[in-house]
Amino acid sequence: MAKALIGHLDSDRRHTTALTVENQRLRRRVADLESLVLRLQAENDRLAAAVREESRVAVDDLQPA
Repeated sequence: MAKALIGHLDSDRRHTTALTVENQRLRRRVADLESLVLRLQAENDRLAAAVREESRVAVDDLQPA
């Protein structure tokens, strides 16, 4: 019975081709999203550093001269 099921699943090449195309599309999408995450993390780090710098400058302005 197992051979019959495996043979049945492997017999439809169109299905395999469609899955391959969908897999490639999803891999590209994942790569795009990973790239976006890296870009957003870098931007977030840059903005956080700017906030820390402004906070430091504001504290320095409060110090008596």
